[in-house]
Amino acid sequence: MNKAIEKVAVVGAGIMGAAIAAHLVNARFSVYLLDIVPSKIAPKKNGMVLSESKLDLRNQIVLKGLNRATKYRPPPFFLSEQVACIQIGNLEDHLDWLKNVDWIIEAVSEDFEIKTRVLRQLDQVRRAGSIVSSNTSGLSINRLAKGLTEDFRKHWLGTHFFNPPRYLRLLEIIPTTETLPSVLETITTIGRERLGKGIVQAKDTPSFVANRIGIFALQQLIRMIEEEGYRVDEVDQLTGPIIGRSKSATFRTLDIVGLDTFANVTRNIYENSPSDEERNIFKISSFVEQMLERNWLGVKSQRGFYQKKKDGEIQTLDPLTMDYVPYQKVVYPWLQQTKDSQNLQERLNTLFKTHDKGTHLIWKALSRTMVYAANRIPEISDNIVSIDNAMKWGFNWEVGPFETWDLLGIEAVAARIKNEGLSLPPLVKTLLQNSQKRFYIKKGGSRTYFDCLSKQYLPLAPPEGIILLSSIRDQHGKIVRKGPAASLIDLGDGVLCLEFHSKMNTIGFETIQMINEGFKVMQENFVGMVIGNQGPNFSAGADLMLILVKAEDQKWNEIENMISTFQLANMKIKYSAMPVVVAPFGLTLGGGCEIALHAARQQAAAETYMGLVELGVGLIPAAGGSKEMVLRSMEKSETIDQFLPHLQKSFETIAMAKISTSGLEAQKMGFMRLKDSISMNPEHLIADAKKQVLYLVREGYQKPKPPKRVFGLGRPALSNLKVGMYQMLKGGYISQYDFHLGTKLAYILCGGNYSNTQNITEQYLLDLEREAFMSLCGEQKSLERIKYMLQGGKPLKN
Repeated sequence: MNKAIEKVAVVGAGIMGAAIAAHLVNARFSVYLLDIVPSKIAPKKNGMVLSESKLDLRNQIVLKGLNRATKYRPPPFFLSEQVACIQIGNLEDHLDWLKNVDWIIEAVSEDFEIKTRVLRQLDQVRRAGSIVSSNTSGLSINRLAKGLTEDFRKHWLGTHFFNPPRYLRLLEIIPTTETLPSVLETITTIGRERLGKGIVQAKDTPSFVANRIGIFALQQLIRMIEEEGYRVDEVDQLTGPIIGRSKSATFRTLDIVGLDTFANVTRNIYENSPSDEERNIFKISSFVEQMLERNWLGVKSQRGFYQKKKDGEIQTLDPLTMDYVPYQKVVYPWLQQTKDSQNLQERLNTLFKTHDKGTHLIWKALSRTMVYAANRIPEISDNIVSIDNAMKWGFNWEVGPFETWDLLGIEAVAARIKNEGLSLPPLVKTLLQNSQKRFYIKKGGSRTYFDCLSKQYLPLAPPEGIILLSSIRDQHGKIVRKGPAASLIDLGDGVLCLEFHSKMNTIGFETIQMINEGFKVMQENFVGMVIGNQGPNFSAGADLMLILVKAEDQKWNEIENMISTFQLANMKIKYSAMPVVVAPFGLTLGGGCEIALHAARQQAAAETYMGLVELGVGLIPAAGGSKEMVLRSMEKSETIDQFLPHLQKSFETIAMAKISTSGLEAQKMGFMRLKDSISMNPEHLIADAKKQVLYLVREGYQKPKPPKRVFGLGRPALSNLKVGMYQMLKGGYISQYDFHLGTKLAYILCGGNYSNTQNITEQYLLDLEREAFMSLCGEQKSLERIKYMLQGGKPLKN
């Protein structure tokens, strides 16, 4: 039975402790953050009442840690003002607070003696039955609890968050031999549902799961620099997205993590894994030891494997000379061709058909990690799924090591490994005797995995509350319609799903056609619809390439038809007789944001980066986005006098192409309403959106009525907005063309150039949008902005 957890204390306000506290606030827990009193502060005398200034001095370590956290980029809080929700204290004056909390997370220095000393202190003050966990990255959870009371040990476990806690989904949970099942269940459920984490239950082995594999992979590449002469920048260019890893690749990742943290975890594995066949690879390299001695720790010390000079030049470390040298781009004939492929399997198979210095590094890095992971079963995990998930959620790998075996073909990889004189892991030898020769296969529309203990394929059932569109698509009759850019899927219980699947889920003719088709299908056989998908992002906006080509060919009728059709589709969403719930997540930009703005409800992911960004490419929101921001400004205004200040904020949001940094900020910016909901766990998003549809149906959903009045503030408000822009122009903050674009936008938001306030209609605003969009498509500077964005992914200020 799950315990109710509402009050949480984090002990330790360092990099991880402060960031964990921030994410607990994101999840709406009541949070305390405590650390020690600075050693130079005079001790408090018995009965002394401390002034606020003296208390601040005694809380100095916590204050510094929390202040540092507010400056992290990306930010640890959903909203910057949430920092005020954390109650700060110290372990002398406020130790009694811990008597009232439900869960204490120890996050002090990764030092066994320091941790055990703090845990003894917690054991003396905690309430019986309260849960205590450690955020250690690799120390033994069983050993840390030795000598503590029985009640403590029963309510004790490891909870290893990955840095940054808000963004990396992995939470490794490490129970001990004495941890109560109810405690494990409680933290697992809270981790998944409240904190939005992907949970991996780990064994109490050195550095657990993700770090054990990840540190091996990193050390392998450090050795290749040391022994085979590869450059730091070369390794990063070959071990990033091209092989399904994060953009920070290898050495930028180490700079972000901190070389001291990396070294501590690496030493822990070396010292506590005497029987590991690859133990020697965990010895710290000589040049890394020199970096540690010089305090070249990465981002935290502003110098690591990379440094940024004052003039902005990025330099990389040369380990042979320990000097910094200019960054160099690698040149291999296959590199650009491989980068252009969107399919990881295609990229990897192309790489392994080529034999040169670059592909040698990639092959060795991947193959040795795949072998090492297979040899860790059952030492660190009894199943392959936990290891694959740990690497995807903790290190941002696109696929885990066992999924990589499958992508490359187990027989082909095994043959090449044997040819190189290496031994195959026992697990792989067993699998080669199986007729399937794969770690994962699909059976009856469901994904299964090879179970190492039973030597059978077991179903890979998603946790409760998760809908996997990929699994539903494989079920007979569930795909209702399928097109090149979008599909209609039956989610069950009378709920239809419109799924985007174009590149970056951009919106073009085919997507709009499928929206319209969705309404026909819904009216015949369904009670409501979810618009959502499970790709990397909800939608990057309209298909700019399509618009550019049509504009350059002067096919104005086709552009206008597309915009008009898009407007009509969004108005269908808004005024549908059946509820339409949009499930935005990740990038929800431009046209994607406009679709969301018209929904009966939004069920957004916590990590939703939403914005009307069209001015950045020389256009304006023209599928109803500008119109909706006018209406939302009116909704916030009790009187017409309050309308202009709200309209100014909407104008600034669109004109500056502001993007929310979270779902919560999207609400604050007006892209979502307070009645809209947020899912902390992105895997729950489609299921939560489906629940919203069914809830609205049960409540007797009625389509909204058009607003009785829409105010066009006209020339006075237009002049007001233009004055603000003029000041920005004179100050050098915007260009003359930005001023031109802003004027077009202001004209729409103010309902035209009427001499005074007029009552206008939604359709009138849509007409203004469409006219402005069409005129901008004919301007050279707008086309230059579109081209620049398509070529480099960044806005042009012309």
